Amino acid sequence: MRKLYTFLMLALFTAFSLVSAPAIAANPQVVFETNHGNFIVELYPEKAPKTVANFLQYVKSGFYKDTIFHRVIDRFMIQGGGFNADMSEKQTRPPVVNEAANGLLNEPGTLAMARTSEPDSATAQFFINLENNVPLNFRGPDPDSIGYCVFGRVLKGMDVVREIAITPTINVGPYYNVPKSTILIHQVKLITQPL
Repeated sequence: MRKLYTFLMLALFTAFSLVSAPAIAANPQVVFETNHGNFIVELYPEKAPKTVANFLQYVKSGFYKDTIFHRVIDRFMIQGGGFNADMSEKQTRPPVVNEAANGLLNEPGTLAMARTSEPDSATAQFFINLENNVPLNFRGPDPDSIGYCVFGRVLKGMDVVREIAITPTINVGPYYNVPKSTILIHQVKLITQPL
């Protein structure tokens, strides 16, 4: 009888602990709504806190509304987040520090920050990797090997990303690999109930 009582008390304690334990917060997720369909991206604030905070600030302010994917290279990546449909560049906030040394790799479906040759120059533009883009990974702290910061991954809708990637492209002034037909980002929204 005592063994049964002990077992029941232990079972009740375990059940109570599971109920009262705080839920682990899910990683933030955003939906990209485009004229080619939607896709959902999970962000990794533990790996790239400054980058994710910067990106979410742009998302919440509506910065990405009616911007375009302005650079598309099949079997490499699709890039967007900085230009309007008329190829005018949007004004951004100051750049963020490069957090590429976070262990995340530029693998298919990952979201990374676009930048200039200056390591800490990323602002609002991002790209989605289509392949294992090993040369873009962090290899060391010097400017030539610091790489590009990965801060998220496509969870759903990679077929939409790949459809965008095969869009025929042209050169527009100084810009190369610009989609012939506009690939519009209607908006990027934070998902209140993540998948």
